[in-house]
Amino acid sequence: MPDPEPLPEPSTVAILEPAPDTPDTPIDPAALVAKMRQEWDHRARENARHYVATAHTEWNDEEYYDSGRLNVFHEVLTDLGNVCQGKSAKEMTVLEIGCGSGRITRALSEVFGQVYAVDISGEMIRQATEALQDRPNAQVFQNSGSDLQVLGDIQVDFAFSYIVFQHIPSREIIHSYMREVHRLLRPGGLFKFQVQGGDGMDMAPEDTWLGVPFSDADAVAMAEACGFEARYRLGAGTQYFWLWFFRRPAADATPSPAS
Repeated sequence: MPDPEPLPEPSTVAILEPAPDTPDTPIDPAALVAKMRQEWDHRARENARHYVATAHTEWNDEEYYDSGRLNVFHEVLTDLGNVCQGKSAKEMTVLEIGCGSGRITRALSEVFGQVYAVDISGEMIRQATEALQDRPNAQVFQNSGSDLQVLGDIQVDFAFSYIVFQHIPSREIIHSYMREVHRLLRPGGLFKFQVQGGDGMDMAPEDTWLGVPFSDADAVAMAEACGFEARYRLGAGTQYFWLWFFRRPAADATPSPAS
């Protein structure tokens, strides 16, 4: 598999202007979520597959979905001991955050019994729904962009997210997702995901393409605040900082109310 593509500048996307902001007056979280939704809808209408997987501007169906299978092979199938923990994959319910147009969702549906996937963009969800018509075990939902309330109180055995949080510029929003995954993930279950680990980047607080970076200490603190054990970390200091968050048993896993 080729090395992951670096995060490009979204030069062809018309970025919506935020309300006036300064470092001392950060953008309101609700306004930021609305901006994220608008801009990802715009990217999805322009060229969803490119903005999901930036290695190519144009993808045919076979190449696009095979690229998702490669990601699932490298990040999930080679890690089934942590992912399944003795369960049969076909009996597991899986959550994917940031499904885009269904590239990885389709691959997950080939491995696991039930897949629930969410995305902030209604246009991405429209395209994913169309792409997954032949996969009755995969369901996609447009979520709020900061929580998983659209899924109610379903319980999942494994949660996964790739090249999603690296686009979220708000630590508060990412922490909100952590608490929501904790709410839905069975005790002992794994949330495996990737964040932006590169430091020293010139990013604006309202940028919906370049996400907030996490140091190793940031990642561990987030896990502890949200009821997880950050058992493994790989790639600190790089764009592809992978985190293995295991949900602590209920007795000692109550998330902090202000994390």
